[in-house]
Amino acid sequence: MKLRREKQSSASNEGSKGKMTLVLAMVTLISAFGSSFQYGYNVSVINSPAPYMQDFYNRTYYNRSGVPMESGFQTLLWSLTVSMYPLGGFFGSLMVWPLVNSCGRKGTLLISNLLSISAAILMGTSELAKTYEVIIFSRVIMGIFAGLASNVVPMFLGEMSPRNLRGAIGIVPQLFISTGILIAQILGLNIILGNAKGWPVLLALTGIPSLIQLLILPFFPESPRYLLIQKGNEEQARRALQRLRGRDDVDDEIQEMRQEDWSEKEEGQFTVLSLCTFRGLRWQLISIIVMMMGQQLSGVNGVFYYADRIFLSAGVDDNSVQYVTVSIGAINVIMTLLAVFIVESLGRRILLLAGFGFCCVSCAVLTMALNLQTTISWMSYLSIVCVIVYIMGHAIGASPIPFVMITEMFLQSSRPAAFMVGGSVHWLSNFTVGLVFLYMEAGLGPYSFLIFCGICLATIVYIYFIVPETKNKTFMEINRIMAKRNKVEIQEDKEELKDFQAVPGGQAQKKEIFSHEL
Repeated sequence: MKLRREKQSSASNEGSKGKMTLVLAMVTLISAFGSSFQYGYNVSVINSPAPYMQDFYNRTYYNRSGVPMESGFQTLLWSLTVSMYPLGGFFGSLMVWPLVNSCGRKGTLLISNLLSISAAILMGTSELAKTYEVIIFSRVIMGIFAGLASNVVPMFLGEMSPRNLRGAIGIVPQLFISTGILIAQILGLNIILGNAKGWPVLLALTGIPSLIQLLILPFFPESPRYLLIQKGNEEQARRALQRLRGRDDVDDEIQEMRQEDWSEKEEGQFTVLSLCTFRGLRWQLISIIVMMMGQQLSGVNGVFYYADRIFLSAGVDDNSVQYVTVSIGAINVIMTLLAVFIVESLGRRILLLAGFGFCCVSCAVLTMALNLQTTISWMSYLSIVCVIVYIMGHAIGASPIPFVMITEMFLQSSRPAAFMVGGSVHWLSNFTVGLVFLYMEAGLGPYSFLIFCGICLATIVYIYFIVPETKNKTFMEINRIMAKRNKVEIQEDKEELKDFQAVPGGQAQKKEIFSHEL
């Protein structure tokens, strides 16, 4: 029996090693461009044209009321314009579980495109309509879209990738997020669209990627795991896999999906509540919460906020700072691209530990450099080095890997609920930092970065002791590793599993997969 299982495992190892086919590459690029790209684009799109948009708010208010807008009210309106985006992202994350289970992964992406296109039209016409309220409302809509996109794209791509490419393909959404930030920074330059006439066009451009995805994505397959495990349609799942893998023989992956399906039959679909109370997934849940909080609370927003000031103090000309910001965005994209190519050779743990390690050291040194730059002239250049090293560290590990880990640490029945929890923590942490950082900066100044340094260090310690390496493992193999940490046992009746696999589309007798060790 043991020999047969080893042979099966060996065959599965050989068969699961897929290559990058044209269909898989196209669906990856279209999903990431149509959804993830816009998440990044809308993070930074309002930074450059902010003075012109605030001027529009002022003029509109004056035309309506005949009196100038008070500075306090203008600050409130602008704070809402900025913060409604992450708040919308939180609400979008809450919609992930019901939508991906009822409409599928691809269906959810297509539905979310309608939100993005609507918001783009509203923002693009806001100046003509002389209404700033529409911009704030549209930022909420774009946030909901980004909340869905940031969770559904990694889930969709992770479920359709062969396991030897799962990490690399899983980082592609983050690569497009970084690219979206960079493109928004470039288009937002004063000489392009970051001016009094160009800002409505700059905001409206976000609808174009969604329109492209809406027209092209329907011609590509749905997630095979969703089709087989959740819809029970093996024929469609097989056809989808054959297109994605570029070959007819996909029995090994179908067999692995059946095994996952059989092992989860007793549990059914997890809700967020059942996920939070289920002992068999305790450490997986804690791990994604820690990694998502670490990702957002590690100070990335603070570093970007301080960047302009750091470069100005180093003697960079006022007019040149926007070009320096673009160069930081370019470093972010290049390092994320590097992560795509090295994640399958180095593994997830190394990139997480190295990424948070770079961020931790950078924050500590940056605190010292910012405090000493008035007395020691070359400290301002050290600050610039710290910013660049921090961005490199975050791009290579802290930004892209946590979403890859959610896909890998959960099975089909619990993955949507896990993404809903992880996504909610991601956006709530993002919103919290945006809300609290200005007060932290006012009260603590450069010492704010010591708090970020401590958060990075705590995240490193947790990852080192708890989070396993998932590189080149099947979802079931990762599940077995985590079951030991959760002190639960996975029951597998091999004879019954063999019978199940022998009958196409057959239904095995439901068995409970987890039993507590006494």
